Amino acid sequence: MKLSVVIIAKNEEGKIRNCLESIKWVDEIVVVDGCSTDRTVEICKEYGAKVIIHKFEGDFGMERNIGNDNSTGDWILQLDADEVVTEGFKKRMYEILKNNTSYAAYGFRRKNYFFGRFMKHGGWYHYSYHLFKKGKAHYDGKVHHKLVVSGKTGHINADVEHFPFQSFAQLMDRQNRYTSLEAKELYDLNGMMDPKEVGYNVKVKPFKLFRKFYIKKRGFLLGIHGLIFSMFFSWVHFLKWAKYWEIVHTDYKINYGLRMRHNTFKLREP
Repeated sequence: MKLSVVIIAKNEEGKIRNCLESIKWVDEIVVVDGCSTDRTVEICKEYGAKVIIHKFEGDFGMERNIGNDNSTGDWILQLDADEVVTEGFKKRMYEILKNNTSYAAYGFRRKNYFFGRFMKHGGWYHYSYHLFKKGKAHYDGKVHHKLVVSGKTGHINADVEHFPFQSFAQLMDRQNRYTSLEAKELYDLNGMMDPKEVGYNVKVKPFKLFRKFYIKKRGFLLGIHGLIFSMFFSWVHFLKWAKYWEIVHTDYKINYGLRMRHNTFKLREP
């Protein structure tokens, strides 16, 4: 069986070469590029990648599905430009391709790098479901998209390493963009939700998440790394819901103002 790797990227010239070096052994590389203005496309073509140019519209699920549709392998592995496939994963992948497995998809370990160390505690060393048979799965959702699988799923005890940022400023900038997209998606899907639910996610849930990351998931074992990670990603949840509240508040004011102007106009009609 053959393996296709799909990468979604935009302006990743500083990271994507490491990713491509780690997958030179695969049968096909497909890159969905969001109209990069740097050397990303040029670097990808050096490795023989098939590059699909598609203007990024804030829908990560759609980008990944475009990559699926343009792949020809029996299996598809979806990666980000800042991920690196380990030798252990490569060995396990060869075994899957060689044997006629009954599984339609696999989850594998995503080992995240956070300011000088890999995070094996705190809830950030988890299974990532981005490996599946072609035609047996697709992505649903815009930002935190999920893989919808038709068939059984298994697990691979092997890692893909993830290097998502190089500075705290970069981390904050990324999460600021992501939470804006997530808040908008939340509003598009649910409209104006119960104020109690919004209040819970703004006032209570961030503290529960901190306790989960730092205590239940043993982030405290990572020292200052675990503390900063737990506090920051609890704040990210707060930020998403605060932005959702802002959208609702702004939309209500606009619609309320329109209704008032409309009613005033009617009252003045002879």
